[in-house]
Amino acid sequence: MCTAVNPISTNTKFVILMHPKEFKKTKNGTGRLTHLSLPNSELYIDVDFTHHKAINALIDDPQNCCYVLYPGEESLHLNTQKIELGNRQLVVFIIDSTWPCSVKILRLSRNLQDLPKLSFTHTKTSQFQFKEQPKEFCLSTMESTLTILELLNAQGMENLHEQSLTSFLNPFLLMVEYQIRYISQSDLPNTKTKRFRIRKDTSIP
Repeated sequence: MCTAVNPISTNTKFVILMHPKEFKKTKNGTGRLTHLSLPNSELYIDVDFTHHKAINALIDDPQNCCYVLYPGEESLHLNTQKIELGNRQLVVFIIDSTWPCSVKILRLSRNLQDLPKLSFTHTKTSQFQFKEQPKEFCLSTMESTLTILELLNAQGMENLHEQSLTSFLNPFLLMVEYQIRYISQSDLPNTKTKRFRIRKDTSIP
């Protein structure tokens, strides 16, 4: 998948908070691919980040304007609202985990609880064809990050070429294509491979 990574430089720093289960489960998940695609990003693995020195240093730095991507009634809606940065750097914390584990991370990490929340709405369909999402509107970590970049670009907070945004998901799409090919080859009679239901409402370019 690494050959398909197209790193893009961003004004925004992204901090990916990966649950240990995601780290143990796969080494080419969307959180890791997102990190590889964004030079201005950091990736940390834990459940409780309350006393994490690097994260607290980012939060405590007055030159940073920190948000955690998480839906809620009080979250800033990026489609209709603009972040007032001033001369500060935007730092977006993204939790890379399942929804239940994300709730746990936010519940345990008191430093993240105090951060303002960021959210968006969209009409996209996740390209994660071999993974059943809990809701139709759910996106993978990489797809969510791309949506944020597109919205920030539209607001003039990023200055990214359209081609950079278009190719951002390439490693993710290659990973999905690889998994579907593997499932198709393995999902044969008399095999013990777990059967997956592949969605047919989306296609891979």
